[in-house]
Amino acid sequence: MTASADSLRLTAAQATMLWLANQHVVVDGEEVPYFAGAWAIFGHGNVAAIGEALHAARDALPTFRAHNEQGMAHAAIAYAKQMRRRRAMVCTTSIGPGATNLLTAAALAHVNRLPVLLLPGDVYASRRPDPVLQQVESFDDGTVSANDCFRPVSRYFDRITRPEQILDALPRALATMLDPATCGPATLAFCQDVQAEAFDYPADFFSRRVWQPRRQPADPRELDALAEALRGSKRPLLVAGGGVLYSGAEAALAALAGRTGLAVAETQAGKGALPWNHANALGSIGVTGSSAANTAASHADLVVGIGTRLQDFSTGSRSLFPDARLFQVNVQAFDAYKHGASPVVGDARAVIEALDAALAGWRTPHAIDREAVSHWNATVDAATGGNDAVALPSDAQVIGAVQASFDEDAIVVCAAGGLPGELHKLWRTARSDGYHLEYGYSCMGYEIAGGLGVKLAAPQRDVVVMVGDGSYLMMNSELATSVMLGLKLVVVLLDNRGYGCINRLQQATGSPGFNNLLADAHHEVLPDIDFAAHARSLGAHAEKAASLGELRAALTRARNADRSTVVVIDTDPLKTTEAGGWWWDVAVPEVSDRPEVNAARRDYEQRIRMKRDLS
Repeated sequence: MTASADSLRLTAAQATMLWLANQHVVVDGEEVPYFAGAWAIFGHGNVAAIGEALHAARDALPTFRAHNEQGMAHAAIAYAKQMRRRRAMVCTTSIGPGATNLLTAAALAHVNRLPVLLLPGDVYASRRPDPVLQQVESFDDGTVSANDCFRPVSRYFDRITRPEQILDALPRALATMLDPATCGPATLAFCQDVQAEAFDYPADFFSRRVWQPRRQPADPRELDALAEALRGSKRPLLVAGGGVLYSGAEAALAALAGRTGLAVAETQAGKGALPWNHANALGSIGVTGSSAANTAASHADLVVGIGTRLQDFSTGSRSLFPDARLFQVNVQAFDAYKHGASPVVGDARAVIEALDAALAGWRTPHAIDREAVSHWNATVDAATGGNDAVALPSDAQVIGAVQASFDEDAIVVCAAGGLPGELHKLWRTARSDGYHLEYGYSCMGYEIAGGLGVKLAAPQRDVVVMVGDGSYLMMNSELATSVMLGLKLVVVLLDNRGYGCINRLQQATGSPGFNNLLADAHHEVLPDIDFAAHARSLGAHAEKAASLGELRAALTRARNADRSTVVVIDTDPLKTTEAGGWWWDVAVPEVSDRPEVNAARRDYEQRIRMKRDLS
C-alpha cells in the first residue's frame, strides 16, 4: 500500500474492506460499525484478493468461516433481523457454486426486507483466461455470468468490472440497505481480476462516516384520512407487522392502544409488538391466528395494517376481512397500496405518534372482547399442556415444555414446516425481541444458521432453535460453526419422520399421504436416523428425550451446558392445534378420480367466494 497526501493506492478488494470498516451507525446511543463482520468461504474466485484484504482488515472487520454459503448468509440475515436492521454483515464467496449457493438466502432477505451485503466472485473482466473454472457461459450473451441470477433477488445489483467503480457502487449499496423503504440485499458481483487491480483512491473516500437512517413522517392528508376513518368506525382493528419492530414503535403502539382502546393483532413478523398479556393484545392473526384476533378481524369495519405487507397468511388469502375498509401504514408505498388499501406512507413510529396526537380525547366505541381473549388463553394452556410421560407428544406440547424451561429473556428461533404456525398461535412473547421467525420465505434450513446469527446479535441470552427433522436434514452444518465460535445454541429437534406439515396439507386437500412422511415415500429400507449421534459428531452435546418429562430435564441440562446442545424428541406427525386459524388458499385439482379430492374442490370453490373484492 502506498499513499500520497490525498490518495491511497490500494487494490479494489483492499479499498472495499477499508471503506466498509469505516461505515458507522448509532445503536442505543452509541456509535458502532455498521458491519459487524464478514462471513467468507474462500475459493479461487475470492481467496487471493478479497481474502488478502479481509486478513489485513480483520481487526476492524472480523471474518467468520462457515460450512455452507447459504448457511452463512442465513446467519448474516438473522443477525440483521435480530438487530432490527440497524446493523448488517457481509458475505463473500467464490464464483460458480459458491455464488449460486447464496441465491436462496438472497431471496429470503429480499422477501423479508432484511439487509445483507453479498460479494460473490465473478468472471474475469478482461476475459483473458475465459472460460475460467466454474464459469457459466451463455451462447448468445457474452456479458452474462452466474451472478446475473442475483438481479431479481437483490434490492441493488452491480458488477464491478473496474476498480474505480466501487467509489459509486459501495455508497449506493449501503444507502439501499439503510433506507427503511428499500432495505434488502445488495449484491456486488466482483470480477476476480478486478479485485486484485490497484487504483489511486481519494483518501477522503475512507473517512469515517456515520449514517443516519431516515424516519419518514406521513403526508398530513393521508394521516387525517386515517384519523377520520378511525373516528367514524364502530369495530376497528390494528394489525401490527414487522415494521413496528424495525421502527422501534412498540412503546408508541402500546400508548396508542391504551389511550384509544384499539385492539391489536399481530402478524408473524410483528409478534411481540405488544406483550402477549397486554390488555389490548388479541394475539396472532390469519391462517395461524388466535380465535380472538380472527373473530375481531372478521367482524371489523376498519382494519389498519401497520408495517405489514399483508401476505396471504395474514389476510387468510384475502378472505379474513373482505368487507372492512382497509388502511395500510407502511414506509414503502408499494406495500401501502396493496389490497385496495388507503395508503399512509411513513415510518411506523412517526405515524403512530402523530395518530395518537390526532386522536386525542377519542376512544373507540367497541370494547375488546375480554371473554374471547380469556377463552383463547385457556385454549393455549390446554394445547401446550400435557402429561410428562406421554411418549409421542404434539408440537404444541413440546412448545409448552420449551417455554416453561426458559425465562422471558430467551429468544426462540424457527422458520418452516408446522412449527411456525404453532409458535405463532401458542408462544407467549413477553418482549418484542424474543420471537425470531423467518416466515416471509418459510425457508427450510434457516433455523440453525439463523440461530447462529441471533446468538451473534444477543450473545448473553439463551437462543432456542426449534426445528423439525426435515429442516435439520436440509441444513445442519452451522451447528459445527456454533461450536467452533463458542456461540451456544439450544436446539430442540422434533422428529416426526418426514414432512409432517405438508403431509397434513396434502391429506386435507383430498390426496392420500404420498412422498412426505418417510413411510409414504418410495423406499427399500426406512432410515433409522440417530440425530443425537449426528449432532455429537459435529461437536455438540446431544441427547434424546423419550417423553415430555425427559425433555424438561434435558432442557435444564442444555441450559447449563458449556456448548451448543441438541435435544431430540419424537413427535406425532398428525397432531396439530385445530383451535384458531383461518382458511388458506391452496388450489385443489378441478378434476380428479378421487372422491376426496372432488369434495375438497367443492369446499375450495365455496371458500374462494369469501375473498376481498378489489374491483
